This record gives sequence, structure tokens and C-alpha cells, in this order.
Amino acid sequence: MTIFETTHFETLENADSQAVLGDCLVVLKQIKTDSVDLIFADPPYGIGKDFGTTKDNFFNADDYKKWAVFWIDECMRVLKPNGTMYFMSATQHMPMLDNYVASRYFVVNRIVWIYDSSGVQSKSKFGSLYEPILMVTQNEQAKYTFNYKNIMIETNTGARRKLIDYRKTPPQPYNNLKVPGNVWNFSRVRYKMAEYENHPTQKPEALLERIILASSNEGDIVLDPFSGSFTTSAVAVRLKRKAVGIEINPDYFKIGLRRTGICDVYKGEPLFCDKSRKTNNKSKSDHSKNAQLALTLETAKNPRIKGGVLA
Repeated sequence: MTIFETTHFETLENADSQAVLGDCLVVLKQIKTDSVDLIFADPPYGIGKDFGTTKDNFFNADDYKKWAVFWIDECMRVLKPNGTMYFMSATQHMPMLDNYVASRYFVVNRIVWIYDSSGVQSKSKFGSLYEPILMVTQNEQAKYTFNYKNIMIETNTGARRKLIDYRKTPPQPYNNLKVPGNVWNFSRVRYKMAEYENHPTQKPEALLERIILASSNEGDIVLDPFSGSFTTSAVAVRLKRKAVGIEINPDYFKIGLRRTGICDVYKGEPLFCDKSRKTNNKSKSDHSKNAQLALTLETAKNPRIKGGVLA
């Protein structure tokens, strides 16, 4: 798996996965043109997230766009003529990036990833419960991979009720499987979930599994230029693809080494999964416990309180 012209950066690999420690704006320049089958990019959104060694702060939207255009064009350069790139961004930035990509390449799909949120929502506007994803090819003529049979989902039609579709000749039972639409409902990765890593913007394995199954084949090269928790690489390896992950943060780089099976000791340091919380925000259960404790103490002080109500 050699996609680099030169390697002026730290990289470790095995037969199935390569983890690169470095700034993707620099590393992408050293990847061969037309060498990657599938790219998934989940960059910083420009909304001030703390990634340990860096924060994704930009002066304004134009500044963010200039930065994003650079890596988008480099990703499309290294993408094969019939390859596919998926990338994400903040809801406020995606429209301008969508316009740019549509003017130079071809947008196959505009996907919405929806999820429920147990966090505190805004009281002055409607809370954001989705993130946009673009599916892009080099041009409209690209013969991109789309393995629809590998991503079929159960329908919510009459199949469950064993209804008959009389529009068909002869009449037949409704199908119980279908190709997913462009609205995807996957739960976000939560603290204490089995796949949880200590990273602030980790994406669920189920989301990456759908993308990788649909848009690549076994043995294909899958690139993630903003690897973070290395979910893309981990899922790609599990699905028998070749994974290349680029990450600028040394702590997250070590997650990639462990999570994709490259090594379990790095420079003498044993690599373990850090299950500690990334946020200090209390969960609903924490708030509930605190509220119950406060009620118990108040009841002890005032015997007229029964079941939280003043008798």
C-alpha cells in the first residue's frame, strides 16, 4: 500500500492500515495523484471545539472556506477518476462549500445525518439535531462504486403486515428491504458505549460502515485526512479495505495505532483505550440523582413535603 511520493513525516503501518502523524495540509501534498478509492473527511467545523493540541478557531467564514477549499482540492486530486469522497462540515458552513464543490466537481448526494440529543438545547432558537454530508465524485460521468445490495435496510411499509402490492402484475407482497434514502438516523457515540474513545467529535461506526460498504470494495484504499478517533480506519480494516489515516494530534495518532491493530506499544508506552469523559457536562441521570438527593435533604428538613409536593 504505497500512495506516498515521499514520507517526510512519521508513519507506522501493517498490511492493512497506515497511520500518519502530521498536518493533512502538508501530508496530502505528498500523496500520489489518482491513488485513493474512497475518502471520508470529517474536518474541524470552525466552531471552537477543543482538540487538545489545537482549537478550530477561524477569523470568519471566508477564512474557513479558504482553508477548506485547499484540502478539498487536494483530496479530489488524490481521488481516483471513479472514486468517491464524502465530507462533513458545520450546518452554517456547508452551503458555501457545497456551492464550491458543485462548481468544480459533481455532488451525487446531499445527506443529512440526524440524531437525538440529550444535552441542553437552546432556549432562543431551534436546536441543531443534524449534520450535513456531501457525496462527491470528479464529474457527472464518473463510474463510481455503489454497492446498494450491501446497505439494504428494513422498510416501514406493508411488508411487516404481509400486505399485497396490487400495483404489480401479478400482485406480490411488499418488499421488506430497500436502499436507504439521504436522511440517516444513527445515534451519536456516547460516553461508556463500547466504541467510545476519548475524542470530542467521534463519529459512529454504523455511519462509516454504510459509507464504506456502499462506496468501496474489498482491497480498496480508504483515506481519512482528519482521522481523529480513527473510526474510518477501524471500520475499513474490519471490512477488509486498506486504511490510511492522517492525524495531527499525537494522542489521537496513538488511538489509530491501537484501534487498527498496527501496534499496542508506542515508544515504550502501552496503548490502552481511554474511557474517561471528554466533557464535564452532567448527563440527565446525573442531574436526576442530584435532584433526588436535594429532594431527600429538603424532605428531611420539612416533614410536610411528600413525594416532592408540599402537603
